[in-house]
Amino acid sequence: MGQKIHPTGFRLAVTRNWNSRWYANNNDFAGMLAEDIKVRDYLRTKLKNAAVSRVMIERPAKNARITIYSARPGVVIGKKGEDIEALKRELATRLGVPVAVNIEEVRKPEVDAKLIADSITQQLEKRIMFRRAMKRAMQNAMRLGAQGIKIMSAGRLNGIEIARTEWYREGRVPLHTLRADIDYGFSEAKTTYGVIGVKVWVYKGDTLGQRDAPSLDSTPRPEGEERRGPRGPRRDGDRRPGGGAPGRGGPRGPGGGGGGGGRTMSGSTNVAPADG
Repeated sequence: MGQKIHPTGFRLAVTRNWNSRWYANNNDFAGMLAEDIKVRDYLRTKLKNAAVSRVMIERPAKNARITIYSARPGVVIGKKGEDIEALKRELATRLGVPVAVNIEEVRKPEVDAKLIADSITQQLEKRIMFRRAMKRAMQNAMRLGAQGIKIMSAGRLNGIEIARTEWYREGRVPLHTLRADIDYGFSEAKTTYGVIGVKVWVYKGDTLGQRDAPSLDSTPRPEGEERRGPRGPRRDGDRRPGGGAPGRGGPRGPGGGGGGGGRTMSGSTNVAPADG
């Protein structure tokens, strides 16, 4: 199951948290969720050159707080903060509530799955060989501290007529381990031959996540103390296999068969007379 399911959804409330953090009743939930999707699409289009990794949306008490994780925060802020002020006004118009925008810098974009996928798709759109782009991204990620990475590309690779899928992996990527910190990203390259999809999994090591996992009791037991008490006598006495019943497994009869079911062979036997 870990191979097929979305790695982030599989680990929600275990080692990952939601990108949209708010509460709503049944009537408003669908509309607010659609607003979040539109806001994210708008930000990814407008900030295409800002290397946006993810967008977190919070809605406290008739307000909205949007946190943008970017590898190039200067592009988002703009000269003297002009761009971010215009962005706040546009987001406030779309959401209908006052919006506060925070910018968080991504320190290592080489190990961020979304930014790796975006980088590969940009290279594919510039007609760079997909194998070269994938292997270069894997080398950079492993060099900067990733414990494992897997990259998959699917589509008309290098313009071939029949679409195919190719993937490369380096290190460990334990998709089925819940405590594993797996970062997943996806992007699409729109080439002249068609769309090429790129998926990236980055393993950054094990983590306890949002909820602290219970610690195992590793206190050594004193010498002489057993794990459990000695076993008492059996209640059923010295019962032999088969329960003494006739048939297979019971006590053997005089003829060598099962208990009570032993058979003796009868018949004539020719005995040679003794020499005279």
